[in-house]
Amino acid sequence: SSLPGPALQAARSAVQAALSEHPEADGHSASKDSNIADEGLLEPGEIQEVDMQAQAETIRTVFSDPKNFNVKHPLYSPWTLWFDSPATKGRNLPQTPSTAFPQTPIPQTPGAALGWMEDIKRVISFDSVEEFWGLYNNIVPPSQLPQKANYYLFKEGIIPAWEDEANKSGGKWSIQLPKEKNRSNVDKMWLYTMLAAIGETFDPYLTSPEVPPGTQSFVTGVIVSTRPQFYRLSIWTRLAPSGADDDKLRERIEAVGRHFKTTVLGYSDSQKLAGPLATDVEFQSHKDSEKKGKSSK
Repeated sequence: SSLPGPALQAARSAVQAALSEHPEADGHSASKDSNIADEGLLEPGEIQEVDMQAQAETIRTVFSDPKNFNVKHPLYSPWTLWFDSPATKGRNLPQTPSTAFPQTPIPQTPGAALGWMEDIKRVISFDSVEEFWGLYNNIVPPSQLPQKANYYLFKEGIIPAWEDEANKSGGKWSIQLPKEKNRSNVDKMWLYTMLAAIGETFDPYLTSPEVPPGTQSFVTGVIVSTRPQFYRLSIWTRLAPSGADDDKLRERIEAVGRHFKTTVLGYSDSQKLAGPLATDVEFQSHKDSEKKGKSSK
């Protein structure tokens, strides 16, 4: 296969899971297997050997058949894409029919964010690799968005606002990139950022053996913003350090930022991003961002 290693492994895992749920895919019925046992060809307790190659030929994933796949690869968590731009301000645009949820703002929108949420549009929710690619291949990339537009990809049930319960104690890693120099790169950067988010690779702690099942992901969402002269990419976290005694939390947050800069964006750890309007990958709590916004106003 020409798939990258991790993608190939994920595809194989999905095939194995599908086969375990649908043993009839190998062309042998249960009655036939029982007849074999009755004829004495199998010893009591012996398991009939399965032709994995024959079974695999009946399984189609999005990697082998983008239109007629019959197996989905589930994500760790469901996600929702939100969008806003100057063109959506004050307009009661229809929601995506397939998602069938109420017009935004949703009922649990915190009061402080209500006015802003009236203009943001909830596009669609998804919970599998295949649905993600179906979404990604049918929306406008960041390089072609109008000025002051934003894509927000957040865990389902979390709105992209500081006031949300999942975000209010957190912060964000962000990078600002001059528009003209990065117009050809921003689409790839945004894609890799989304893949890291839905693949839960920002926070290695989530997959460590000592983590209890059902532990919440540290990352709540990712954002790309277009502005007249620059792009901004952001990673929102559930928590932010609040004092000198938060060493473990600080270490975990720094791991997210390091992964974002080196693995997702492709910069070296020590590389300094210089030039007008450019910033390095920087972290700021939402509380500090709010204070900074009020002081600048």
